[in-house]
Amino acid sequence: MTDRISFQGELGANSHIAARTAHPDLEPLPCASFEDAFAAVSERQAKYAMIPVENSLAGRVADVHHLIPESGLFIVGERFEPIRHQLLGLPDATLQGLTHVRSHPQALGQCRHLLRGLGVTPVKTADTAGAAREIVELGDARVGALASSLAGEIHGLKVLKPDIADAAHNTTRFLVFAREADDAAIEDGPCMTSFVFRVRNVPAALYKALGGFATNGVNMTKLESYIEGGAFHAAQFFAEIEGHPEERSVKLALEELAFFSASVKVLGIYRADPFRRT
Repeated sequence: MTDRISFQGELGANSHIAARTAHPDLEPLPCASFEDAFAAVSERQAKYAMIPVENSLAGRVADVHHLIPESGLFIVGERFEPIRHQLLGLPDATLQGLTHVRSHPQALGQCRHLLRGLGVTPVKTADTAGAAREIVELGDARVGALASSLAGEIHGLKVLKPDIADAAHNTTRFLVFAREADDAAIEDGPCMTSFVFRVRNVPAALYKALGGFATNGVNMTKLESYIEGGAFHAAQFFAEIEGHPEERSVKLALEELAFFSASVKVLGIYRADPFRRT
């Protein structure tokens, strides 16, 4: 089935909310891991995968950046989703009676100051929506969960404290992946370009490879490095820039990158989310 969109987590997870908002016409396909979410697209079980890559409070999502080059998929879109954690409890629970709060490590990290103030013990789980399900199964009113309001509705929980986070700007950036490239056209408006490259094993290769972006005024918003095959001298990089390869400045920068690199592969050219302008 290709009329589905995969994501890591259970129904009610923040990834589910992002997927539903971006593609309400597609059936959600919850997956146990990021690898499974990628594989669902590779194996034609889903049209897209909605994958979180970074959060404004907790930073990058662990392991995802290593999976992107290995997935063989293409990036076809991005989505910035405001994260609104709800402190959920059983119907007979009270805020004062909580002793433990369960959730994904990212969610616990994004609310660590508030949890410390409540004097509760954080407990790590596989995902936020799963934490909501787990406290129902435990049946202990002293145990709460950090999850979305959707997860609370699904599992019949009540909100003990709404919209909590250590900062109001709590936002997660998601990337949308597909089996085939579906690059945006230059006339589609502001675009992002994502690519991986491997520099030559020569002195100052990375400096020279990236110099073209500076001299041509192209903004690089992300640069991640990977060690390949256990060889510390061989590094691959994942990068993102603002702009379309058909723009003259971007074209010149990519040509200079290719000259100093052993390989360059564009993973996607896609519309920039309007959130970037806010």
